[in-house]
Amino acid sequence: MSTASIMNAPPPRLRIVATNRLHPHELHDTQRLLPLIDRLRRESVMINPPIVAPMSGDDDDYVVLDGANRTSAFSELGYPHVLVQIAPYDSPFVQLETWQHVVCSWEITALLDHVQALDAVRIIDDTTRAPLASVRAVDGRHWWVDTVQAASAAHRNRALVEFVSVYQRNAVLHRTTLHDPVQVWHAFTNSIALITFPGYRPADVIAAARDHAYVPPGITRHIIHGRALRVNYPLEKLRDPHISLEEKNQELDRWYHDKIDGRHIRFYAESTYQFDE
Repeated sequence: MSTASIMNAPPPRLRIVATNRLHPHELHDTQRLLPLIDRLRRESVMINPPIVAPMSGDDDDYVVLDGANRTSAFSELGYPHVLVQIAPYDSPFVQLETWQHVVCSWEITALLDHVQALDAVRIIDDTTRAPLASVRAVDGRHWWVDTVQAASAAHRNRALVEFVSVYQRNAVLHRTTLHDPVQVWHAFTNSIALITFPGYRPADVIAAARDHAYVPPGITRHIIHGRALRVNYPLEKLRDPHISLEEKNQELDRWYHDKIDGRHIRFYAESTYQFDE
């Protein structure tokens, strides 16, 4: 997409939808979910709505592109409805890319030993097909991780969850967009390995959600040009189970147009870094 196109991203499409019609494509992060639930119990507004895409054109089911922990938290808290930003995959302002994982504060031999002990994956020195992951160690070694035998997409996703959980449990994990190992070793102190993954297609993400064959958290990376942030929508408007979805969306429309009329919405076309996450 050209820079000119990005700078003309349309206003976000905000909608309130039924919580039970939101389908994650990735596992939620338990370590992040529990503190998030506690925080939502104390908060009065939704700050950043999850990003979702329609799973098909003839129903009200959505795949969660970004915000699996948030949607899981709202479900655990018993919210009947959630405010989301709808970003269809066929939009030119939605891009699907992949994060790299940087493994830190562990030993490379321990990582290797743990992976070799897994039943669902094997370590190979070369590859003739797309593997589950590529591992570059800080000591210069390079190997690949793959399933023991050719398998379905669902089986490969489950094997990938096993592999990623090894360093999720035992090491410090960072996500990055960097591909150059030298830059990674410089940027992340105590790093021992850079792990990269094959790309995903929208159909892969939808199938993972539909089949409950989830990918690990923090691998798919959805870039939404025109993402809604700092929305601060009152949670009490979502919480009440006695107000219909139609009424809640009518109230949302009034709130949204009040924001426009009051000039409270500002569009930033440039890339940004946030320091308060």
